[in-house]
Amino acid sequence: MTTRPDPRYAGYRYPAEIIAMAVWLYFRFPLSLRMVEELLAARGITVSYETVRQWARKFGPEIATRLRRRAPRRGDKWHLDEVVLTIGGRKHHLWRAVDQDGFVLDVLVQSRRDTKAAKRLLRKLLKKQGRAPRVLITDKLKAYAAKRAIMPGVEHGQHKGLNNRVENSHQPTRRREWQRKRFKDPAQGQRFLAIHDPIANLFHLRRDHSPVTDYRKARAQAFQVWAEVVGAPLAA
Repeated sequence: MTTRPDPRYAGYRYPAEIIAMAVWLYFRFPLSLRMVEELLAARGITVSYETVRQWARKFGPEIATRLRRRAPRRGDKWHLDEVVLTIGGRKHHLWRAVDQDGFVLDVLVQSRRDTKAAKRLLRKLLKKQGRAPRVLITDKLKAYAAKRAIMPGVEHGQHKGLNNRVENSHQPTRRREWQRKRFKDPAQGQRFLAIHDPIANLFHLRRDHSPVTDYRKARAQAFQVWAEVVGAPLAA
C-alpha cells in the first residue's frame, strides 16, 4: 500500500491509504471508534481508537470542505425539519435542510426552536447555497414564519405529509447518536455532522429504478472522487 508523498500526511507512521480508510469507516458508517479499531486490526493494522479519533479530527474537516467545493449544484426545492437531540441531559434541536433528491444542504444544532433559530438556519443556507430555493417545504412549526423576512417571494408549503424526505434524512443521525451514546456537547454534534453529511452525500446513490450497471458506475465514480479529495485510494 504505497502512494505518492502528500504533505498532509507527512510525519505520520501509517500511509495515506490507511488513514483515509479509518476516516471513511468512521464517518460513512454507524461505527464507534473501537469498532473502527477492530476492523483495521482484522486487516493486520494495529492502531488504537484514540489514534482513529485524532485522524478523524485532523483530516475530517478538510475532507468535508473539499467535498463541498466539488459537489454539484443541488436542487431548488428545499425541505426543512428539526428533531430533538438530548445532549448533556438538556434538549437541543437539530435543524436540517435537504433538497428534493435527499442530499443534505446543511445542518445546525441549536438550543432554541423558535423564529430566531429558524432565521439563523435560513441565513446559513442562503450563504452556503448562494441562492434562494424555488420552493420551501416545512412542517407547521410557527417559527418558519421567519421565511417571510429572509426569503420573501419564495413559495412555501407547510404540510407534514410533504416533508418525509427530510424526516427520513434524520435516521442516520439517530443511528450515530445511539452508537456514540449521545453527543457530548452541541459543538461536538455540529462538528461531527458537518463532516458526516458531505461524505454521506458523496455516497448517496439511488438504487431504486436504476440498473445495477448504472449504480456500480456511480459508486466507482464516488470512490474516484474520494481518492482525489483525500489524496489516496481506499486501502484494499
